[in-house]
Amino acid sequence: MFIKEILLASANPHKIEELEQILMPLGIALKSTRDFPDGEEVDEDQPSLEGNALKKARYWHQKTGLPSLSDDTGLEVDVLSGAPGVYSARYAGKNASYLQNTEKLLHEINGQNNRSAQFRTVIAFVEGKGREHLFEGICRGTIISEPRGDKGFGYDPVFVPNGYKQTFAELLSEEKNRISHRGRALQKFAEFLG
Repeated sequence: MFIKEILLASANPHKIEELEQILMPLGIALKSTRDFPDGEEVDEDQPSLEGNALKKARYWHQKTGLPSLSDDTGLEVDVLSGAPGVYSARYAGKNASYLQNTEKLLHEINGQNNRSAQFRTVIAFVEGKGREHLFEGICRGTIISEPRGDKGFGYDPVFVPNGYKQTFAELLSEEKNRISHRGRALQKFAEFLG
């Protein structure tokens, strides 16, 4: 596959840097939504991670004509039947903080023995002419009862990945990226491009 340039449907500097590290050795230039300030914020109103990722990638492909990449991530807690899932970022309300979302989660599973959960990321890549691809990354783990660590964001301080004693918020970013849901989805995307 010959691609010269990809648009990342995000202005998040961490995501931009992470994707640049994958694309640079392949000789692919990266643009982001920062390069197109007249673009609109895409409303993530779909009922699934796949739907939100595709909606964003389709919008930006149509806007720019570039192959476009987008992702959506959710924390899926077993005892909550997969909640908060697609609503992870707004679990405690539309403008809730990370702390408010985490507090609501801990309240919901208080007293539960089963604290198994997974972070799941879905990446959508829209090349154009009906060519759309999805890549999924999953990291299984456990929700602990008290936040630990000051790195990361969201639910990272209460999520301990399987095989580790530290939360995502206690791990160095290089280690977290190597085992994380996003890292695994991006690895599948890199293999697809390679």
